Amino acid sequence: MRRSEQREHIFKLLFMTQFNTENEMPEQLSIYFEGLGEVSEKDQEAIQQKYDHILEHLEEIDEILNDYSRGWKTTRMNRVDLTALRLAVYEMKMDEDVPVGVAINEAVELAKLFGGEDSGSFVNGVLGKIASGKKDSGEEPKHPRRQTHSAKIIIRSSKKDHRKAPEESAE
Repeated sequence: MRRSEQREHIFKLLFMTQFNTENEMPEQLSIYFEGLGEVSEKDQEAIQQKYDHILEHLEEIDEILNDYSRGWKTTRMNRVDLTALRLAVYEMKMDEDVPVGVAINEAVELAKLFGGEDSGSFVNGVLGKIASGKKDSGEEPKHPRRQTHSAKIIIRSSKKDHRKAPEESAE
């Protein structure tokens, strides 16, 4: 099984964790793995081990996410996006076997596959900040943003326009 396939299974297990109690999860994991069909013992162990490691570091992962996601604490995030972010942060910060770019790309793909219309860009934005180490501190960005055009509002009077109508000037 490829790593991206393993990652998708880990993502699904982490997602399930949000809907089941800690006591229910061993049975849910068993049912999940039985439903997969033929998965090698080695792959199942790798999935289970990474899943367990993420759960062990969940508090630390959520703290990182809360530090970098301006206006979107983990308690407010879409559960699919949150799951993709948790998996990616674990891989970026705690799994030396996964390059940061791969972790980000895979998380974005999972968010696009299972999330909403904006999930991919949201996940990419948060992970990009984490990868760069730039928290939103309220400081001005190094490269100023382009100015936006301001719209002019024209209010016309309800009084009759004194100009002649086109049909009147044709005489």
